Amino acid sequence: MTEKIVLKNIDIPGSETIEVYLSHGGYQALEKALSSLKPAELIEEVKKSGLRGRGGAGFPAGLKWSFVPRQTGKSIYLVGNADEGEPGTFKDRQIIEKDPHLLIEGIIISSYAIGAHQAYIYIRGECVKGAGVLEKAITEAYEKGYLGKNILNKGYDLDLYLHRGAGSYVCGEETALLESLEGKRGTPRLKPPFPASVGLFQSPTVINNVETLANIPDIVLKGAKWFAGIGKKGNTGTKIFAVSGQVNRPGVYELPLGTPLREIIYQWAGGIREGKKLKAVMPGGSSTPVITPEEIEVSMDFDSLTALGTMLGSGAVIVMAEGTCMVKTTRMLTGFYAHESCGQCTPCREGVRWMEKILARIEKGEGRQEDPDLLLDICDNIKGITLCPLGDAAAMPIESLVRKFREEFEYHIREGRCPGS
Repeated sequence: MTEKIVLKNIDIPGSETIEVYLSHGGYQALEKALSSLKPAELIEEVKKSGLRGRGGAGFPAGLKWSFVPRQTGKSIYLVGNADEGEPGTFKDRQIIEKDPHLLIEGIIISSYAIGAHQAYIYIRGECVKGAGVLEKAITEAYEKGYLGKNILNKGYDLDLYLHRGAGSYVCGEETALLESLEGKRGTPRLKPPFPASVGLFQSPTVINNVETLANIPDIVLKGAKWFAGIGKKGNTGTKIFAVSGQVNRPGVYELPLGTPLREIIYQWAGGIREGKKLKAVMPGGSSTPVITPEEIEVSMDFDSLTALGTMLGSGAVIVMAEGTCMVKTTRMLTGFYAHESCGQCTPCREGVRWMEKILARIEKGEGRQEDPDLLLDICDNIKGITLCPLGDAAAMPIESLVRKFREEFEYHIREGRCPGS
């Protein structure tokens, strides 16, 4: 086990306060960045660290920062994406509620690197406690001179605002988030142009996930080489894995990228409850294709999971044991995505709702022989042709569940019930 980077302070009493944060080395990275590093040097350091976005896409953070044009005459913005709405995902909440100043320090350093003087945290509306903790922490940071004018007397100004969303999964997608932040309905934008050049208020904008930003202070303090020495080549640093489902110790575990999935389930999460056998795992949240027990030797990193035909996503490991009804599981997932579709794209709006109806009739014992193939056909007509990834997020897990557990779907259709019930 390597040292923790992001969750290192969460078990300290009072970890959410600025006094405790300062007593454990807080804001030293900001002092170093403003005193001895130019913005371009910071960007290069983050590039060398190999830090990839922890929100799901895994895009290199430093490279994203470098795309921001500096000579447009427009303000530059940084937005912290705290709209954590993926089912099974509860990693960012730990940082927000228990170590908010780590996030704030990461935002200040990142804003300095890209030349932003205004930054926002967009937090999911349901996260009432987290929003309250952040509001207090932002006030503390202003009072101590870490936000506002002439931060630490280094000539750099930054204002940070907290914006509460209204409870929409699609606003986790960066352009829908920007629409919502501007006071509009949260619907995805057509890309290009990309937010780096035309983002918030039609200005250059960087949007980073909470966990991504929380890695920045340690990269600044300890260096890119140190960070790159954790994890695997191309998949550096640690990752927070939020483990849920039928395990003995559900929770959050910060481990090096590349930790085997088997180790996460059976060592860290304590194995399957009641001594049951493993049936399936969603390795990166409800939007990722399911994998079977024969595939759990896989390394939990972006590239290894992609090669297996699934994704690391948010790092939310959803574990299902023997006896889990895969038809019911698929129907419940589909219901969530049907409800959360913004309705802008026809394939997503109509296709996901159609699949929900098909799955409901299969579960009720009214399924038709052609239904599994019909579900796969609908998935094929959704993937890759919607404005945002919500269509893919719905289609990919459904497709994988039908393909890998087709016999169970066919049994449901034939017998009108679950196998063994």
